[in-house]
Amino acid sequence: MRIKQLYIYPIKSLRAVPLSQSVLTPTGFPYDRRFMLYKVESDGPQSQPKLTKMTVTFFAQMGLFTQEIDIAQRLFKVTYTPPPLATGSAAGKDGPRTVEIPLEPDTDALETIDVSLHGSDAKAMRMGQAINDWFSGCFGWEVILVYLPPGNTRKVLGNLAPNSVHGSKNQEAIDANQSSWFSTLKSYVPNILQDDEAKEKNEGITFADCAPYLVVTQESIDNVTERLVGGTQADVTKFRPNIVLEGATSAYEEDFWGAISILPESDHSMDIVLTQNCIRCQSLDIDYTTGAFGKGEEGTVLKKLMRDRRVDQGKKYSPVFGRYGFLANKNGSLATQTVKIGDEVRVSKKNENRTQFCTYT
Repeated sequence: MRIKQLYIYPIKSLRAVPLSQSVLTPTGFPYDRRFMLYKVESDGPQSQPKLTKMTVTFFAQMGLFTQEIDIAQRLFKVTYTPPPLATGSAAGKDGPRTVEIPLEPDTDALETIDVSLHGSDAKAMRMGQAINDWFSGCFGWEVILVYLPPGNTRKVLGNLAPNSVHGSKNQEAIDANQSSWFSTLKSYVPNILQDDEAKEKNEGITFADCAPYLVVTQESIDNVTERLVGGTQADVTKFRPNIVLEGATSAYEEDFWGAISILPESDHSMDIVLTQNCIRCQSLDIDYTTGAFGKGEEGTVLKKLMRDRRVDQGKKYSPVFGRYGFLANKNGSLATQTVKIGDEVRVSKKNENRTQFCTYT
């Protein structure tokens, strides 16, 4: 097999950024889901504001925002394109609008706030008022953007982390040979490693749901396309992968993968331990041109997967697609390595049975 596509999502739940290469680190690809949006809510003028996490599943409008990274300028651009029906309305008079955000903000000038995602807490930095006002204007309600700097991560919950898998029935984490996206990332990567060492090898994640990496195969995406009528193509980015592989012998064979090895024959081989399945939701059915749930075949993906992809007994009422992964640990050391489209990938461990998702805290 080979790597077909690589993706990151600087702001969680906004559209994907395609990459030609990146760096494998313990907390994911650099700049992946280091930012997240929260809706500011309160019951009255005297009440303490409540922060509600914003994900595309519950705020379909997030599909209207694209992202583009400019490494040379150390920033990324977010563009909001109002849906066609909004043209002429207050939201759509000026057409698309763009804001620039630093990839690594100066945190000395930012306020620290407590946030939570899926019951996993973190200390994040509230971005400046100008950026928050921009997003608030796009959504039509008060929104803040928060940043999770290197050195701050969220705890991995349930049985997803490799350390929780050791000695269990699901699988064993494996050793891997350890050894940049671009040379400009080199100053970023050491911060990630220091963060991991400071946590004494406890796994940590950014604003990714459950794990630093999500791996899917093109063969499984093709199977979804086969389920759709009228020539509708499955959009791989709606599955939110980081790594898309091609060359699997069949669709969904990844259900049984315990680990993959990237560049297995080289001196810089890196392994990703695949611990659990990715449980799917209605985000698969969103139409990115309207920022709402699709009305045609595009809005039936979840329903069609429900027919035969409810194969994880830990979440038996939801379909699964793809595998969550963590960079492998060798002798207590976590290294980094550049990976790129076209790199060879091999399955280095297979499980006899499918793993069972558990979200105990």
